[in-house]
Amino acid sequence: MSTETSRDDFIIAIRSAFLKKGNRQKFSLFTLLIISILVLSLEYFKTGPVNQFRSITKDIIFRGSYVLSGPFKYVKNKYYLFQDHMSMYEEFSVLRDKDLDLDSLRKEVDFYKSENALLKKLIEERDLFSKEFMLTKILLDKQSPYMKSLIINKGQKNGVKLGSAVKDRLYYIGKVVNVNFLSARVLLANDLNSKIPIIIEPSGINAILSGNGNDDYAELEYLPKDNEIKENEIVYTSGSDGTIPASIPVGKIIIQENKKYVKFFSNLNQLNYVQVNK
Repeated sequence: MSTETSRDDFIIAIRSAFLKKGNRQKFSLFTLLIISILVLSLEYFKTGPVNQFRSITKDIIFRGSYVLSGPFKYVKNKYYLFQDHMSMYEEFSVLRDKDLDLDSLRKEVDFYKSENALLKKLIEERDLFSKEFMLTKILLDKQSPYMKSLIINKGQKNGVKLGSAVKDRLYYIGKVVNVNFLSARVLLANDLNSKIPIIIEPSGINAILSGNGNDDYAELEYLPKDNEIKENEIVYTSGSDGTIPASIPVGKIIIQENKKYVKFFSNLNQLNYVQVNK
């Protein structure tokens, strides 16, 4: 009799524990739901304390995502490194089996040297660059077929301002569109929403550089119908919007099927550090 009573008590205790656990789980889910609603509702309030809380929350999320994405980036970089190694080996094998035309190679090198010298001369003559840029590290890259943006590790605390130009080395790649306390978001020039006033040299023609989601080139809008723009002409920021400094190189003109595009000087898929205008 006592044995059966003990067993019944044991079963009742287990059931009670599970019921309590179920209640706790329901309470936890309900609590998380309420917290999520509160966090989402903060986007509709623009008061000082709420803005500061939202900014700090975004900083925590961005930096946490950066830490968690570290191992994946490491594996990705190693994979690309292996691919580059195999590609170089294949190219070496092809070159080893071919009789190289050294005279043709020398002429090609001379051509690129003269082209490089011409570009440097253009840069020096126009005093192109604002030197007030700060170096920042990319925490995250938000890439989709048409939306292209980066999260950088400096924000309001470091003097980053909304609308500031962003460069990769000497070349324009985008602008700051959102600033948090310790981080900021950069809209790249190839994003579908990017519209940048530019000038094409030496033609001197103004137009709008419009992102189309392509990583290599962007489109041109508001070009004069009877323009005489030639391939390989250089595209610079015009500065007519009043926020982005003038005369930062963006890319060069390419012509495909009688339509003119701008091929970026920078590889927008291989960015680790960028410079932000102070």
